[in-house]
Amino acid sequence: MAKSSLTNALVIFSAVLLLTGAAPGATKKPTPSKPSKPSATKVAKKPTPTPTPAPLAPGELPLAAKSAILLNAKTGDVLYEKAPDEMRFPASATKILTALLVLEKGDLDQKVTIQVEDTKVEPSALEFKPGEEYTRRELLFALLLKSANDVALALARDHAGSVKEFAEKMTKRAEELGAKASHFMNPHGLHDPRHFTTARDLALIARFAMQQPLFREIVATPVFSMMRGDEKVLFKNHNKLLGMFTGCIGVKTGYTRASQQVLVSCACRADCEAISVIMHSDKPGIWNDSKTLLEHAFEKLGAGPPPAPPAKPAVPAVPATPTPKI
Repeated sequence: MAKSSLTNALVIFSAVLLLTGAAPGATKKPTPSKPSKPSATKVAKKPTPTPTPAPLAPGELPLAAKSAILLNAKTGDVLYEKAPDEMRFPASATKILTALLVLEKGDLDQKVTIQVEDTKVEPSALEFKPGEEYTRRELLFALLLKSANDVALALARDHAGSVKEFAEKMTKRAEELGAKASHFMNPHGLHDPRHFTTARDLALIARFAMQQPLFREIVATPVFSMMRGDEKVLFKNHNKLLGMFTGCIGVKTGYTRASQQVLVSCACRADCEAISVIMHSDKPGIWNDSKTLLEHAFEKLGAGPPPAPPAKPAVPAVPATPTPKI
């Protein structure tokens, strides 16, 4: 009887445990929750301050170029200079000297037949085909306006028989003009560490070239056209300063990664003429620097401000038509 009572008691106890969810061994320890990570607070970035340019020394002009020079084109006197004798790469400003040698040889209506070796250059090429023929005069316009490197090769070969011999003539002619710190390896200015000049030398070469009437005409020409077979091809002058600065009449742009931006400029005002050379500048700099230099030249030469553009003629007022009486 006692055994039966004990059994009944155990059954009742188990039932109670099942009803309360507290069966032996079924109780689990609560899993501690992981503390949530605090959200990252975004810190506002402070704007990078614009570096303050170094103050200019007395008489110094605010130029981006690493080298520059300004000449009185008529006398050759130096009006301003900045590191004018440091070695620089001229890029396509090289073509000023290339054109000068071709002009000095003359016979500009002589035909030049394009050869295969003339076409093996890039960029700035006209994509000539071997066997095409053009006059030296036409090629000079393409050389100085379009800055075509294949044209430079064709003119060099036509002039001296090979690029190597032409480059030797370039260096010799530069020395004769007083540009003795220069050495040339090709007629187009594509980078070669042995192909270099200075701002002073480049100004001397440009000043002499601008004394040649046809050179002067070419570099002041905004647009030139010539025939390629049955097709008319237009060349626009790369020198944007022609339309940006009143009185600008040339000369030549240039760019490679090594040289950065190069610009040789010439401008006239009130019977004064100035030549500026900008070397190793940036894209806005070649235009801004050149304008700064040329304005400085005209101020020193007493040329005054540029002439005001002519006033537009007044449009006459149209008289009112009287209303007819009825």
